Amino acid sequence: MSDPGSTDLPPATGAWRAGDPVGRRRWLRLPAPLRVESGAEIGEVDLAYETWGTLNADRSNAVLVEHALTGDSHAAGPEEPGHPSAGWWDGLIGPGRALDTDELFVVVPNVLGGCQGSTGPASPAPDGRYWGSRFPRITIRDQVAAEIVLADALGVERWAAVLGGSMGGMRALEWAVTEPDRVRTLMLLASPAASSADQIAWASPQIRAIVSDAQWHGGDYHALGPGEGPHRGLDVARRIAHVTYRSEPELTRRFGRAPQDGEDPAAGGRYAVESYLDHQADKLIRRFDAASYVLLTRSMNDHDVGRDRGGAGAALARVRARTIAVGVDSDRLYPPWQARELAEGIPDARYAEISSPYGHDSFLVETDQVAALIKELLD
Repeated sequence: MSDPGSTDLPPATGAWRAGDPVGRRRWLRLPAPLRVESGAEIGEVDLAYETWGTLNADRSNAVLVEHALTGDSHAAGPEEPGHPSAGWWDGLIGPGRALDTDELFVVVPNVLGGCQGSTGPASPAPDGRYWGSRFPRITIRDQVAAEIVLADALGVERWAAVLGGSMGGMRALEWAVTEPDRVRTLMLLASPAASSADQIAWASPQIRAIVSDAQWHGGDYHALGPGEGPHRGLDVARRIAHVTYRSEPELTRRFGRAPQDGEDPAAGGRYAVESYLDHQADKLIRRFDAASYVLLTRSMNDHDVGRDRGGAGAALARVRARTIAVGVDSDRLYPPWQARELAEGIPDARYAEISSPYGHDSFLVETDQVAALIKELLD
């Protein structure tokens, strides 16, 4: 395991850089270049990850937790130097919690292509220049291939559980199909067997907003200097995405047609819901790289567990893990029928449903409901 070391490259907004506070991160340098499905090779790949708890003597208590699109390895713990936001599953990981770190060894990697410590477009390539537009298109399977190397390095022959929501659910599913003997139990939250036309359609204007920004520079903006890059495009992309992450009833209940405090929409001011989206976009552009957003969104669009495997049915039949596929009743981005499809296709899987007004984000918000399902999975 190795630290990526220092670099003289200037920092860019939205991506972790060597020299920034490390926080709880650790790194694995993959021992060989990673050949991805496109045929390209990615050299000097670093995977950032965090762990909680201790691997037991027979290595049977390891749990892999997979983050969503704009998540990272910091699933538990406070916002602090090195971590631009608090742990996204903080209520579920720790002593006495559903993922009890007195009993379990919890591993959370930052995805290949990400921007919070793992190698991605904002990272230096072996030639010392930023990867930028040269970073190859990658798939969910490529991301899992890198994580298999991490599992081997940690000495984990079989995961006691693999869990993930949204993009993390795609990776969790690929783990169980690619390495069925290495996953004992599986939880897939708000995630499909294959991305649908509707999901690809919602992603399309997000990608277009970023690559149409004058500061995109073909994806090669990272060397331009501190704060440079297509931040306006990423801002718009986040607004579009966040609307799909929540539900219409929740937005109506929380905001209705109310103006933002002290503002008059008729005089150029904002509605309260617009202020809410301003806040969500501003948070993301301060901690996430636009090129990673495009790369990972495209990998989600490409997700199809049945590709080159005889279709989804044949692929899902390969899963040997005891599985709970979880839908959210108010999810308008990954609707419950997709989780039901997983439960119907995976042998002996169970479908469960989170009841919540919070839409797709419910797998992050409804801690008590998710905790109960995790305890059932691990029982």
